[in-house]
Amino acid sequence: MHTSTPSAAVPHQALGEAAAPKLARLITCRTVSSREPGEVETAEFERFRSELAALFPAVHAGLSLEHIRGGLLFRWQGRRNEEPVVLMAHYDVVPVEDASTWDHPPFGGVIADGFIHGRGGLDDKGSLAAIMEAVETLLTEGFVPERTVYLSFGDNEETAGDTAAEVARVLEERGIRPWLVLDEGGAVAGQAFPFVSRPVAVIGVSEKGILDVELSVNDPGGHASTPSRGGATARVARAVVRLDNKPFPASLHPVTVEMLGRLAAGASRLPAFLFARAGALALPLTRVFGALGGEPNAMTRTTVAVTMLQGSKATNVLATRASAVANVRIAPGESIESVLERMRKTIRDPKVVLRVVEGTDPSPVSSTGNAQFAALEQAIGEVFPDAIAAPYIMMGGTDSRRFTGISKAVYRFAPFRMDKAARASIHADNEKLAVRAFGEGIAFYRHLLQNLEAAS
Repeated sequence: MHTSTPSAAVPHQALGEAAAPKLARLITCRTVSSREPGEVETAEFERFRSELAALFPAVHAGLSLEHIRGGLLFRWQGRRNEEPVVLMAHYDVVPVEDASTWDHPPFGGVIADGFIHGRGGLDDKGSLAAIMEAVETLLTEGFVPERTVYLSFGDNEETAGDTAAEVARVLEERGIRPWLVLDEGGAVAGQAFPFVSRPVAVIGVSEKGILDVELSVNDPGGHASTPSRGGATARVARAVVRLDNKPFPASLHPVTVEMLGRLAAGASRLPAFLFARAGALALPLTRVFGALGGEPNAMTRTTVAVTMLQGSKATNVLATRASAVANVRIAPGESIESVLERMRKTIRDPKVVLRVVEGTDPSPVSSTGNAQFAALEQAIGEVFPDAIAAPYIMMGGTDSRRFTGISKAVYRFAPFRMDKAARASIHADNEKLAVRAFGEGIAFYRHLLQNLEAAS
């Protein structure tokens, strides 16, 4: 049987330093996703794929590669074909609002001060490059995985995500039922949970549904000098205020209860006592989380955020149509239909029309008691021995939601240490990935792939 040198023998810093120039080159590709086709630079996506082939020759020589739309699907033959593993990432990125506010050019791929700077370093080219480097190094060592491994890299996760949907459809058509699917998601988060001193490796076992819904009112309009009460803008504004004043009910999902129970190991005395009894203290803890606002509050409920408003196009004209768009993150246990029903009851105005722009229901919850989750915990323990591994429900959406129809074990975890500032830089200015953290990510994927035999 082929074996490989344990990645622990190579310091994480050295792993990161060796591969950092590769990630830097991938960052220079302006693979920006946009819903406006004219804003997408197709040549940059093609350049990315060419760069990938040049940077990881062993992967391209040793694995089969299939292009599905703009996505890349690699297949690494293992010792057995049934129940393969799918490692996922995406190589598109969100736009940069103002490059002048960045410390380094967002697409410069600069390596400085112990960081790899640029758009996509954390979301999600860092994960993609870490996966590729892990496979590249294992291949050169003659390693053969126990299970067949697929690498699925999408090109439009930040917009439609239909490439990932097509990949999942193709795999299903071929009768492939993955044993494990792992995509981006949680991280080894520091400063993420109040009263918890240790970093927490949060593994997404589900993700909230995403719903964009338009609220609109039509009205005869008229001249602004002779307004009447209850016009289109007033009704939409009142609907928005009612939604803001009456949030969806809060509760602690069983996944959150388990997460808190695990966090007790790293919490100070009183919080540890409370976390360990989260199931029995669900009601008061729910209230505390709600009062904290932000991420803690979002963990307990379906959230509604009104992000767009539109009315008249002139200052002296009453709107004949006013509208708002609400971005809703649907908690497990709810659905698009139940959300719309509650929104109508909260708004209490038949003239306000709700229209679904697009939406998906929450994903199923994957188990924390199976061999797949144990394999993730083992790899985390080997690379991040100071971290607490804990499940959670993701607030955002990933391409992995497209795979829940073909696998019951779908998880979301980016194996990088991220403090509060790093997490805040995702989709914002000065996105960057520490070189050492990048090395830890490579080591994580190596360990995971090496441990598949033990996990099987």
